Amino acid sequence: MANSPHGGILKDLYVRDEPIQASLQAEAETLPYVTLTERQLCDLELILNGGFSPLDGFLTQAEYTSVVETLRLPDGTLWAIPIYLDIARSELDKLGVSTGSRLTLRDPRDDQPLAIITVSDLYTPDFANEAEKVYGANDQAHPAVHYLFNNTRDTFVGGKLQAVNAPQHYDYVAIRRNPTEVRALFKKLNWTRVVAFQTRNPMHRAHRELTVRAARMRHANVLIQPVVGLTKPGDIDHFTRVRVYQAIMPKYPNGMAQLSLLPLAMRMGGPREALWHAIIRKNFGATHFIIGRDHAGPGTNSQGQDFYGPYEAQDLVLKYKDELDIEVVPFQMLTYLPDTDEYMPINEVPNETKTLNISGTELRRRPKTGAPIPEWFSYPEVVRILREANPPRDKQGFTVFLTGLHASGKEAIARALQVALNQEGGRSVSLLLGETIRHELSSELGYTKRERNINVARIGFVAAELTRAGAACIAAPIAPYDEARQLVRQQVDKTGGFYLVHVATPLEACIKNDRAGVYQRAINGEIKGFTGIDDVYEAPENPDLSADITKTSISQIVHEIILLLERDGYIGDR
Repeated sequence: MANSPHGGILKDLYVRDEPIQASLQAEAETLPYVTLTERQLCDLELILNGGFSPLDGFLTQAEYTSVVETLRLPDGTLWAIPIYLDIARSELDKLGVSTGSRLTLRDPRDDQPLAIITVSDLYTPDFANEAEKVYGANDQAHPAVHYLFNNTRDTFVGGKLQAVNAPQHYDYVAIRRNPTEVRALFKKLNWTRVVAFQTRNPMHRAHRELTVRAARMRHANVLIQPVVGLTKPGDIDHFTRVRVYQAIMPKYPNGMAQLSLLPLAMRMGGPREALWHAIIRKNFGATHFIIGRDHAGPGTNSQGQDFYGPYEAQDLVLKYKDELDIEVVPFQMLTYLPDTDEYMPINEVPNETKTLNISGTELRRRPKTGAPIPEWFSYPEVVRILREANPPRDKQGFTVFLTGLHASGKEAIARALQVALNQEGGRSVSLLLGETIRHELSSELGYTKRERNINVARIGFVAAELTRAGAACIAAPIAPYDEARQLVRQQVDKTGGFYLVHVATPLEACIKNDRAGVYQRAINGEIKGFTGIDDVYEAPENPDLSADITKTSISQIVHEIILLLERDGYIGDR
């Protein structure tokens, strides 16, 4: 039979509140409401379906303090990660929320009411203390600490929840199972010993070998339960990962393994997170849980050192193994032995034995550059999916972002570059000139710093979407402020290549090139806030290319941009 839930009772609020669901639905439409963040949505779903048992609401101040300081709820039950509902005090005041208020929690995707919280507590957290006690350091190189200080609102709302509706999912619905459904599946399959495997990365041969070894050692079946909520920034999207998991499932012996998705918002909290993951898998009915090297590790801190030791997570969970009532299956990293064509834990490899491995960084690089991924490392089906999601550079999009003063020549360079890229072929080419964007997308904006930054942000959004679609995008706004340009780079870098070109033509030459006489009008005081005259232009400190049309011809500048693109593999046949 399935393992007993943490705390002894599965707190499935959907089942509990089903008899009064209609009245809750009606009440939810009459109450003040807040729209959840993506993390809050993940947390709420797992509270409501019992995945976070014994929680049946967001933590009160006493519960929050107890978890942060002692790894326990006030009644002594183990709980590792604080689960809170953060809302800005200004919004709470606007809604008139106080102790005893009832508040509807709405889905950010479709505005549906998901739950009603009865407010029992409003409190101000100590972010620095949480960072130190929960994540081990007040260092914003840690993604959870960065989120804490940059995304978390100033007031926490504690209180019990009532379930109104489950969040509606449209992807992989058949394998999104809540704890009640997973437990029913175990019963139907007559699984009595189940080892759960957590992952936020694509699975390869080593992962299959690790899970089969665990099943063999514990005479158990395998539950592959990957996270499809929030993971570490920069991780491969869950659509690609789930296709990989589905491709790898037939590699298990028939009847050995099942795949079920977990809508968890990870914190990358290392040891505490490993303990939390074990509790969650216990609530889903697993009897065993695999914890490998650097489980839920966030990488390096601001000093370049690992936040956690490689097996610190295993040590913490093993410390509480008697209370947890779920058996930990610790594993060291597996490595490949080419001479015997097998995988083996690294601590079991005989001395002088030849081994092979591919680092995570190298693995992410290979699909993007077209480099091979050997069959000893992964399955052909998996490699094909990863290559589809990460096409080689010559199939990816990119943005060339030209910035400079009015009449610096950036528009002429942009048009010439468009011709050169159209001649090259292989992808569509879009041109976003500053005046065109002003007319088509930003006609209501003026020229204050805030409005200029909004305009540049819109250009960045369009450029990122074009880049995502595999196009070449050439943008040529003035973009006078470095902060706005950096935000565009961050947007586009997520989807493809980004090249910042500073057209550094001197102001005197720009004035000379200005046939419309706009500069002279600004000099005469007829135009206020004109960049280069009475408004600042912040020259880029580290552009990918700097060019001055008084010293270099437009054709040569275009050629130098083409050379940058060829260097990085975006154009040309390698």
